[in-house]
Amino acid sequence: MKNHNRRLDIALVIALAALMVLPWYRTEGGFFGLGWLSDFPGDPPSAPGVLQIVSHGRWWLAVVIVFVVLCAASRFISDHARRGALLAWAGGLGLLFLAVQGLAIGFSGWSWTISETLFGALPDGQPSMGAGAVVVGLTFVILFSFGLAERGVMKGDAFVISAIAMLVLLVSVFVFYPIGSMFVGAFQDFDGSFNPTGFLTNIQDPSVWSLGCVWGGERCGVAWRTLWLAIWAASGSTTLGLCFALVATRTRFPFKKGLRLLTILPIITPPFVVGLALTLLFGRSGVATQYVSTLLDIEPGRWLYGLTGIWIAQVLSFTPISFLVLIGVVEGVSPSMEEASQTLRADRWRTFWRISLPLMKPGIANAFLIGFIESMADFGNPLVLGGSHGVLSTEIFFAVVGSQNDPSRAAVLALILLCFTLSAFLAQRFWLSGKNFATVTGKGDSGQHIALPRGLSIAVHAIVIPWMIFTIVVYAMILFGGLVRTWGLDNTLTFEHYIRAFSIGLRNDGGLAWTGVAWNSFWTTMEIALISAPLTAAVGLLTAYLIVRQKFAGRNVFEFALMMSFAIPGTVIGISYIMAFNLPPLEMTGTALILIACFVFRNMPVGVRGGVAAMSQLDKSLDEASLTLRADSFRTIRKVILPLLRPAITAALVYSFVRAITSISAVVFLVSAEYNMATSYIVGLVENGEYGIAIAYSSTLIIVMVAIITGFQLLVGERRLRRENRVALAAPTATAAAPLGQEKTA
Repeated sequence: MKNHNRRLDIALVIALAALMVLPWYRTEGGFFGLGWLSDFPGDPPSAPGVLQIVSHGRWWLAVVIVFVVLCAASRFISDHARRGALLAWAGGLGLLFLAVQGLAIGFSGWSWTISETLFGALPDGQPSMGAGAVVVGLTFVILFSFGLAERGVMKGDAFVISAIAMLVLLVSVFVFYPIGSMFVGAFQDFDGSFNPTGFLTNIQDPSVWSLGCVWGGERCGVAWRTLWLAIWAASGSTTLGLCFALVATRTRFPFKKGLRLLTILPIITPPFVVGLALTLLFGRSGVATQYVSTLLDIEPGRWLYGLTGIWIAQVLSFTPISFLVLIGVVEGVSPSMEEASQTLRADRWRTFWRISLPLMKPGIANAFLIGFIESMADFGNPLVLGGSHGVLSTEIFFAVVGSQNDPSRAAVLALILLCFTLSAFLAQRFWLSGKNFATVTGKGDSGQHIALPRGLSIAVHAIVIPWMIFTIVVYAMILFGGLVRTWGLDNTLTFEHYIRAFSIGLRNDGGLAWTGVAWNSFWTTMEIALISAPLTAAVGLLTAYLIVRQKFAGRNVFEFALMMSFAIPGTVIGISYIMAFNLPPLEMTGTALILIACFVFRNMPVGVRGGVAAMSQLDKSLDEASLTLRADSFRTIRKVILPLLRPAITAALVYSFVRAITSISAVVFLVSAEYNMATSYIVGLVENGEYGIAIAYSSTLIIVMVAIITGFQLLVGERRLRRENRVALAAPTATAAAPLGQEKTA
């Protein structure tokens, strides 16, 4: 009881401090700017919750104090069941009331007509929630969790219950609330009133759904054009990724290390840079275009600008992701199953077609899904190469920032995009559900994979080698494009673009002056990426621990809801964040916080899946031994689980850091003059025709990413799956002594 009282006392002290000391509403300059201290406590936004009630007439906040008092009263109840019930009800209803009052009361008064009818008009409204309101809300979640622990839920483990409750709250606020706001925005007028006219007009727009089209045709509706492009881009990237994986694992290709390096480069490249490189090659003033034009004496064409060019750029960009997904699946196919097939007199082609390829279905389905969603969400390549062939992501962007200024149209197009991606996500889960593809068991398994059929080996080499050469040429163009004065007009070598972007001078006092035009966005990008990366890893791995190690009601729904956020394109996330967090109760637009939240909950599913995969390899007896020795769940995670998950932690950190730097589809909606990310700044350079500086900046980002990833790899090392070859069929015990799955750290 003393331990329970101590943690309850700490939570209550935090709630009271938030009510009496912290500014209840959002302040100019932000809470961490500390500018509110100069106006504390008299200025209305800087006043704490208690003064808001007493001095500024916001009587409804008194209900929040009532719920805090009820939680405090539970301290004096000795019966665990009654004490837990009061805590759970008071904490849960307190959080619910806090959310409802924030939604119901806006800047000028009631947001809902029914509220004004029931309670009468308010003399004044309220700004967005600030530090005080947020801290009290989080405290209500903790108190609610303590109540459930008192009643014996999850064996009374308050940490586990608090973690589940906090994750549910965060996902609800930063994933489902924005999507819901976007859906509501599709039916609203400019003043926020209900008006379905805009939705009906845009959903029936012939420019969205027209079917009179062929590949690349302008008459094709933007929805079908985007869907068609996504299917072809996903098919192309998955096919190439599978070819790369087969060459890397099933052939004697001499340049496998170089192959792996080429597959990493596009991942750490800003998404529109590939489009720029293709323009330098095949645009009207491109190297290849000018050479062919001079050789054949023909007019340079514009074939690159359209769906064909976008498709080439997307396949080039997404193939590495497919390769990384598929290589583990290809390596995981059991050699003994392939040998059994050949023992039954099946040739290599029949074995590959009937045994190996079907066992790769989960990886192929996942690679296709990733390629499909990435193509749907891609913004940079269509912006650079699309020309008059817009796709949903660019149409959403121009509906918000262009001359149209039509938020309803942007919301409708975002909903269409979301429907496409969720349909693919659900179709993939349905296709794989109820099927077993397991080949790694506890039994011994050794041997080597069979070689590819000769015809297939020739075919995959014929695809991979030209694509490797093409990739090398594209990246040579990226580097070379930043070293010439004006591409296609003046190819004189110069460092002018790098100097203009990243020049450093000296101030009068002898200090360094970051005089380059790119430094501001560069340091902002690094700061936000370094903050969001550990948060993403922490949230993802904590979620993985709960999914793998804990059993609770709704666990499957919880996991599906978290993974569904992966199926939401970045463009949809960007527009939904603008609609959700531009007004009370949570106003974050123009701040670093909205960018950090976007990165954390956009990239979290990757950390979750990596954590689930790594944690599934750890025997539960490790946790049980720790708990038997009276360690709580938090100490078990910190002392036992985390040290064994270092590779997964590193992978989550690297991925989230790289994605925070190279993301564009969501960021382009969320940046501000104060917090401008590198990718958004480069898009502005491209729109202004400053290709040299854009390529120089992109090249610098690539070098930074390579250095960071190399540092992580050297720090952690790599894991190798060791298989031992059979020496003789007469020694089965020797084979069994080396079970499949033995690992060592290099």
